[in-house]
Amino acid sequence: MAISRQVRLLQSKWRTGSGWPKRLEWIEISGLRGWSGQRFELRFPIVAVSGENGSGKSTIIQAAASIYNPSESQNRGWFASDFFPETFCDRIENATIRASIREGLNSSSAITTVRKTQIRWRGNPRRVKRHVEYIDLSRIQPVSARIGFSRLAKAGVSEKDSQEWDTEATNRLSDIMGRQYTQARRVLTSADPKRRISVLTLTGSNISGFHQGGGELTMTELLEKDPQKYSLVLIDEVETSLHPRAQRRLIRDLADLCRERELQIVLTTHSPYVLEELPPEGRGYILRTGGERQLVMGVSPDFAMTKMDEIPHPECDIYVEDERAEGVLREVLVVYAKDAVNRCKMIRYGTANVGQALGQMVAADRFPRPSLVFVDGDQPQMTGCIRLPGSDAPERVIFDALQKAGWGKLHERLNRTYAEVADACARAQTGGDHHEWVSHAATELVLGGDVLWSIMCSEWASLCLAKEEAVPVVRAITETLALGHASLPQEAKPIPPVLPPTPAAAFPVPARSKRPPATDKEPWLFTPKKSD
Repeated sequence: MAISRQVRLLQSKWRTGSGWPKRLEWIEISGLRGWSGQRFELRFPIVAVSGENGSGKSTIIQAAASIYNPSESQNRGWFASDFFPETFCDRIENATIRASIREGLNSSSAITTVRKTQIRWRGNPRRVKRHVEYIDLSRIQPVSARIGFSRLAKAGVSEKDSQEWDTEATNRLSDIMGRQYTQARRVLTSADPKRRISVLTLTGSNISGFHQGGGELTMTELLEKDPQKYSLVLIDEVETSLHPRAQRRLIRDLADLCRERELQIVLTTHSPYVLEELPPEGRGYILRTGGERQLVMGVSPDFAMTKMDEIPHPECDIYVEDERAEGVLREVLVVYAKDAVNRCKMIRYGTANVGQALGQMVAADRFPRPSLVFVDGDQPQMTGCIRLPGSDAPERVIFDALQKAGWGKLHERLNRTYAEVADACARAQTGGDHHEWVSHAATELVLGGDVLWSIMCSEWASLCLAKEEAVPVVRAITETLALGHASLPQEAKPIPPVLPPTPAAAFPVPARSKRPPATDKEPWLFTPKKSD
């Protein structure tokens, strides 16, 4: 899904390298809630961190709040002891929070540290000053459940004082919720001189916090915060009580605010809608493998949701970069090992650096399930990864091969004339960005991009792909399914464009595994019929 205009504008300003004179560059956490020195990098003004419950998302933003002293406009800031108290059963020793902080556009980075050895946290007076807003939406209670608020609902209570929101804040609330509020305010009543309650005006009627929907209540609590310029804003469970459209609108609203005030915003989320609104550099996922944590940046929403999903998965997880790589690999399996298709779960991980990190995890046998990682053919050889056939990006491999083959029977399968298909694909290839070739050709042929790509991959796999190129890819998958674990060596060997049949020795497995001797005719491999 394409990112919104608001996020694109934020991305453009960020990439200029100007602005954001107060910047948190990275943070490391040791000795707290299972963290052992992993580094969280802020590569975009808005970063969303996802992961299963208990993975450590809240710990990241709480640690970030702890490394700054409050600005002059704040009465009180945050301390590590606020978030990480020592209790009768929680002993905290040798805990450290380190961060790289930049102050000023032309200044160099400085390392700041707060730590707790035994008795108390040290390093607080030397912390840099910055306005920090920490907002925990996950713990917002209904008004009726809050201590002391029940008396506000008694008969005879009247409004005594009102703090009205400005027009900008009211309009932001209207845009996010998709409802036209004419007024929003916080009021004191005759029942209590301290406890304020929100009141919204919609179509001429007033709605107090006692009768607002959960999403309305959440947004009034959030939008009451008015972070000053250059602030650090930390929001836990940003999607709380919001429907998908409202979640998307909220991220777009925050992108505008972030660009105007040069804020840094860190969110925690379980929502695919929040992740889809951000570019890869604004998405992170916390993996827990064997009791250890690994923070992977640049993940795709599909990757994050699959890792958090409770639906049973097939026998093998196959990680691919995107939908184009998935289409290529799926059609290779359809042609050469069709029975394996439904036994594998394909997961799109996003950027190549995520694939590199996942490959290292495969090499170290850190996945609880049989897993393989594939990278595009234009990527360098990476530890634990397998390259797709061809030595270029999937779009270039497929388009170029089919063009040399005269487009095969592509036009028949698409129910278009040969001239229409050949001309549309040839014109698409003149574009500089190969990622756009499929959409350009599909638009001209009045087809869905996924439909065109699937049929192109199918025609290429049966017409153009050499058996020698398919062997290493398909064997790795079928052997992983048969053995129940990845059958690749830790250092995967480069796959040249054309190979003779690969001997079994090139894919060593643990000694306990039993494997039939390699033959010229693999049991899972057959030669597809070539198109005329």
